[in-house]
Amino acid sequence: MTSDDLDLQLTNDHAWVMRVSARFLANPTAVGSTQGLKPAPLALLPPIPLYRRLLRSHRKCLSKEMRVLGDEYVKSEFRSHREVENPMHIIGFLTEWQMYAQKVEGDAWRGEKLDKAKIDKMSDQQLEQLYELMKAIQEHGRNEGGEDP
Repeated sequence: MTSDDLDLQLTNDHAWVMRVSARFLANPTAVGSTQGLKPAPLALLPPIPLYRRLLRSHRKCLSKEMRVLGDEYVKSEFRSHREVENPMHIIGFLTEWQMYAQKVEGDAWRGEKLDKAKIDKMSDQQLEQLYELMKAIQEHGRNEGGEDP
């Protein structure tokens, strides 16, 4: 920084006054731009509005059977995370559910496969839950197709 960029002056009452050069103010940025950059991060919804949004998305975008399965899963997950105090865990939880809500609302989730990196990061308990969810969906598909379980 040169002396032109930042001037510190001692005034009569011995207080420092700082004047910043105009070139440091209102510089154009790429915030919100998607050209070569990741999109701007989403503002996270608080837990209760997100919970309501998820149930509303299920009601509007899913069949009755899939809605029941999805609502039960959302309710159990939010209930089991009610007492979590780790801020990083809370942010990760809310982020993933908010991205899920956007996918359901945009119908972008159909036929999508899970990211291998996310699967690798899952705990044994999460993998077990994922397996149980997969079995429930397969069971639902067999019952819908007219086959006996």
